[in-house]
This record gives sequence, structure tokens and C-alpha cells, in this order.
Amino acid sequence: MALISSLCIFVLVAHFATTIVCHERPHQAVLFVFGDSVFDPGNNNYINTSFQANYFPYGESFFKYPTGRNSNGRLIPDFIAEYANLPFIPPYFEIGKKHLVDGVNFASGGSGCLAETNSGFVIDLKTQLKYFQNVAQLLKKKVGETESKQILSNAVYIFSTGTNDFLAPLFANSTFPYSDTEYIQMIMGNLTSVLKGIYKEGGRKFVMLNLGPLGCVPLMRALNLQIGVTNGSCMEKATNLAKMFNSALPEMLKKLEKQLPGFKYTIFNFFKVVADSIDNPTKYGLKISETACCGTGPFRGIPSCGGKSQVKEYELCENVKDYLFFDSVHPSEQAYQKYTELLWNGTPDVVAPYNLKSFFELST
Repeated sequence: MALISSLCIFVLVAHFATTIVCHERPHQAVLFVFGDSVFDPGNNNYINTSFQANYFPYGESFFKYPTGRNSNGRLIPDFIAEYANLPFIPPYFEIGKKHLVDGVNFASGGSGCLAETNSGFVIDLKTQLKYFQNVAQLLKKKVGETESKQILSNAVYIFSTGTNDFLAPLFANSTFPYSDTEYIQMIMGNLTSVLKGIYKEGGRKFVMLNLGPLGCVPLMRALNLQIGVTNGSCMEKATNLAKMFNSALPEMLKKLEKQLPGFKYTIFNFFKVVADSIDNPTKYGLKISETACCGTGPFRGIPSCGGKSQVKEYELCENVKDYLFFDSVHPSEQAYQKYTELLWNGTPDVVAPYNLKSFFELST
């Protein structure tokens, strides 16, 4: 049920207040986006970092130029916007020249829940919250307190975060000082405080992607080969960490639901759909699910797509539409389109307790 705001015009005739006309206007739910490169539409173009995708062949299939999205075309938030009849949600750093009333995307490639993850090269989740708080103030100035309150409470807040908190330590030279359980608790603690920060500004409807099977991306299969696992299998350690995060996530959200009146959430089982598309690519209209379209080395798992990293040589597949992975870590536009379909109107085994379509329509 869409939120209705009434615009009533009163005209004073002599000593009598007479209501002339009363328009009812449905309040479109808008979208605020947080997280990492699965969602980053180009925020990292504006910061000094190597976590960028603003060069060929990124963006080649849809935009025909590199936007900063880590794929050959659109990402999940772009497809959600289409389903929800919203324009593409602008990156935070472009709201000066674009609109902010349809939502804003704060996501930053390489970021995690923890400030320490790729520190100095990304916009971490706490900083993304600060930027959202700026936007909440701007919105208030633009449309007034009552209207901005309605927009923020009816909006959908979507997150893809946590992956880099696990991948970054695997590639770090230093020893890791935490147990897996301690580390998950730290991540969940940070995520909780960000969700509470958005709630405090009026946010009520939260969508969380859980983590995909991290050990099965081409990068991790290639790394597994380097450390002597010769059968090309997934890296179990990485996937098991993702599973631990995925167990802790619903527990944390249930706690918040009990603590915060009106807090609602839904979880998209990203793990399940990515694992399923790796095992059964044809079900998703794909053919190749272990090797990336763009990269080099085994599984094209060395992250050299575009030739801007230490490794300059890279291969680019002929038909990207066949591939689940565009580069060594990120899915292709084709995969994202299928995933968004499932997120939008999927069944409870992939998105629960609400699919995104019903979540957008849910009044707060």
C-alpha cells in the first residue's frame, strides 16, 4: 500500500475557510544503496584508489562506456530501479548535478563493514552512513521536514557488504589476530551500528544480501591452484567464512527487529543463487560459470581485466552473454539481471520474509 500524502488547498472566502480541492498523491518508495563493488555505480571514480572500473572493457555491453561499475553493464540496483519505476540511482558524488529525491547510491568498491578493510582506498560503511546523514539533511532542506520524513520512512535501504572483510585478510601479508568467531562479531557489531544510524534518521525497511560462495569466484579458484590444490576446486576456507557470516546475519537482524519498533528486514539468499548458477548455469541462461570473461591465467582468475593492475595482459571473451563472471570476482550483467528477477519476485527459499516487490509496497 503506497503512502498517501494529501495536498489540500484552503481558500479563505470572507470569514469562512472553504476547502476547494484536495489532491491525493501516491508516495513512491525510493532506494538508498550501501556496500561494495557489487553495488558501486562509480563512487570510486571520485576517490584516490586502485579499486576502480572506469576503463574499457567495463560497461561495454549496456552503457557503451565505463561508468565505474564493476561489470560489463548494469548492476542489481540498476535493475531494481527499473522494476520500481525509478531512474538509475545516482552515485553520492554526483547528486550535485542530479536528483536525490529518488534515492542515492553510497556503495564503494573494495569496502567492507570494518573501517580497517582496505583502509584509505575505499569509502567504508561508517563513512557511507555519514554521507547518508548528509543526504537526509539535504532532503529536509529541499522538501521540508514532513515530506522528507515520509520519504525516509517509506524508502528501501539495500546492502551488499562483508565480502571484502574476508577477502582482504586472505591477501594480506600480516598474520591475522582474531579468531573467526571474534571477527564475525566485530563485523556484525559495525553493521548493527550502521543500521541503527539509518533507523535513527527514519529508515525502516532494510534489504540485506548475504555473502556469495566466496571460494568459488575465479580469483579464489586461481589462488587455490597457486597454493597447490590442483583440481580447480573452490577454496573451502573462504566459502566457510561466508557461511559463518550468513548464519550470523539473520540472528543480528532478528535482534534489531525486537529492539527497534517498526524495523523490517528481508534477506536475499545471494549464496544460494550464485552457487546454483555455478552448478546449473543453463538454468540462468548462461553457459560458462567457472572461468571469467575478462582476466588472465587459470579461470581468467588473475585480476587483470582492462590492464590497469600489475598484470597488463588480459584476455576478453567473445560472447559475454555466456558468462556468469565478467571479471575475476564480479558477475556479468546477465547474471545480475537474473538475480534481480529472483530478488524482486522470488519465492521464500531465495528471498524472505518479503520479496522486494512486496517490500517496496509495504507501508511503514
